[in-house]
Amino acid sequence: MKCGIIFAKYRPLASPQRQQESQNSSRWVSLAKEWLVDSDTSTDSLTFAGRVAVFLLLLWWGRAFLFTPLETNYTGESFLHMINLPFHEAGHLLFIPLGRFMTILGGSLGQILMPLVCLATFLIKTRDPFGASVALWWTAESFMDIAPYINDARAMDLMLLGGVTGKETDGHDWNNILTMLDWLEYDHRLAHLTYNLGILLMLASFAWGGLLLLKHYRRLSP
Repeated sequence: MKCGIIFAKYRPLASPQRQQESQNSSRWVSLAKEWLVDSDTSTDSLTFAGRVAVFLLLLWWGRAFLFTPLETNYTGESFLHMINLPFHEAGHLLFIPLGRFMTILGGSLGQILMPLVCLATFLIKTRDPFGASVALWWTAESFMDIAPYINDARAMDLMLLGGVTGKETDGHDWNNILTMLDWLEYDHRLAHLTYNLGILLMLASFAWGGLLLLKHYRRLSP
């Protein structure tokens, strides 16, 4: 017992800086939990049923995105591609003041930013984390939708909006972007990186949405 007391005197104490870092980390975790999970307080069974239906639909639809190879351009031929397209084109216009490079890149940024804006709106304004998880799913799909475009940067075989391929015009967005960056030889790697990021985000959306549904189910009146 005495030995324990003696050695306790020499046990290194946590530095104030380390204690502060630990407190900051705990604060961020608590804040994230509050915004991403705890802000959902719905106890309505009808809302729960609707959420389950949406979750199952996205799970079924997402399965095709997750298990279909990038090279098939499944995302580019899906219904959601037509939903993404207006935001893609609007992105080009939005970034015109920032110069030619950003104007070209703005198309892809536009279709990524739109679901992110929806995600932020659900989290901050409506305090609906389940809606935010759906927006994250859309963000993931948008990344996966861009990937075949990047993958086609050298080949330029994809059919563009005007009914022509990049070979028949002055190239397309990602051919121009990667050419300007001198990264054209990395088109396939960047495409797979983008596609895999989309896969990870989609899996995260399923985990997030599933957790929220579980907590919602537990709040239902017996």
